[in-house]
Amino acid sequence: MDSDWLARILGHEELRGMGHGQRLGDANIGLGWLYYALVRVERPAHAVCIGSWRGFVPIILAQALRDNGEGGRVTFIDPSLADDFWADPERTRAWFASFGLDNVDHHRMTTQQYAETVEHRNGTSVSMLFVDGFHSAEQARFDHEAFASRLTEDAVVLFHDSIRRKTSLIYGEDKPYVHTVHEYIDVLKQRSDLQVMDFALDSGVTLVRRRARAAQGG
Repeated sequence: MDSDWLARILGHEELRGMGHGQRLGDANIGLGWLYYALVRVERPAHAVCIGSWRGFVPIILAQALRDNGEGGRVTFIDPSLADDFWADPERTRAWFASFGLDNVDHHRMTTQQYAETVEHRNGTSVSMLFVDGFHSAEQARFDHEAFASRLTEDAVVLFHDSIRRKTSLIYGEDKPYVHTVHEYIDVLKQRSDLQVMDFALDSGVTLVRRRARAAQGG
């Protein structure tokens, strides 16, 4: 990641929104710094991103994996229901390629549909999961649980739009719906086997991971 690359990201108005706290004036990708740093520190081989308006998160994750130099890839799941931005495979590949990225594999389907694929059933383990699809508590739970059996012991799971109720008109003014991801986060906070931490910038993101097992003996 360098200043020219940041300028390319932030030069697109639609990559500066959607609740990640980005700012053009000081070349600030907001919560993107956290996403990037986690990939660089944790060094996952495989990250999964569910949902993205114009690809801000999969772009950041893919760049971090590229900078790790270990061949990591992003599985990006988005059915393109809000509009047709992700509808054409060639256009999708070209969009990511415009940021120098060829390590994003897009699947135009819901998580429910992806969970029925052979690729999912026979897929590799997942060390990072980013949940940013339909923002209901029920769908956040499904997205999380669909990958639970494939998460590595030290996997990082991030839930976006996770700290408050909010009405969204992304599907049209005649189709409002309320974000309730925070209700699922409240459930996860009751689990003794998990660490759960909120970052309240903009629309917020919550980090979830398994608690480290107590050392044996000694």
